[in-house]
Amino acid sequence: MLSTVRLIERVPLPGSRREHYRLRDDAWATLMSAQNSMIQAMFQAADDGINASGENSRVVRRPTEMRDFYTYMLRELPAWS
Repeated sequence: MLSTVRLIERVPLPGSRREHYRLRDDAWATLMSAQNSMIQAMFQAADDGINASGENSRVVRRPTEMRDFYTYMLRELPAWS
């Protein structure tokens, strides 16, 4: 799983038949970039729900809280790219 999300890479070790791995140099930037994409998608989903329901609707309280939370996350987390 870690290699699938590009956090580790396989490296050869001369004389060894075993598989060896190491954390990629850019592992944390890659992970944070993926997290930022997920946070942006969740923000957009909440915003779309609010827009579909209307800002004054009783059902928008939870999507508004969700949108506000993800707005905070996007503002506070550095943009990794």
